[in-house]
Amino acid sequence: MIKKQLISNFLIIIFIFFIDRISKIYILNIAETEGIVDFTINSFLNIILVWNSGIGFGLFQSDQAFIYNLITTLIIIINIVIIYLLIYAENAQRIFFSMILGGSIGNLYDRIYYSAVPDFIDINYNGYHWFVFNVADIFISIGIIVLILFEIFKNKIKNEN
Repeated sequence: MIKKQLISNFLIIIFIFFIDRISKIYILNIAETEGIVDFTINSFLNIILVWNSGIGFGLFQSDQAFIYNLITTLIIIINIVIIYLLIYAENAQRIFFSMILGGSIGNLYDRIYYSAVPDFIDINYNGYHWFVFNVADIFISIGIIVLILFEIFKNKIKNEN
């Protein structure tokens, strides 16, 4: 049973990785043919290509190779920990660890291949812009948020009993 669940989780990771790759390749092809990626979808959503050498949402960007390599190494270590957590997690948690891992592997691939991660989704409201992000970041964020909520409600239920 556990083997079947882990195969399902592996498929989720691969699916997220490929959805992320397809979206990034599409945007990078536009950049290659047009020279720039900067267009408006509607009043709150723009597509604009930025290269992120930091972590999620452009945090901790640095031009120094040592800092970049240190962050990349930490991401690899965190991915190994997530794999361990995924193997020993409860059923529902495995799905969300898989989402985090799929997105993280997508961004890690870019860090290694391009030396930066292409981000392109720009959400804004009345001129206030959120961080530019990509599809992998969406899955990582959803996975983390749901795991946090899962832990909060799990502990709340334990305390009530």
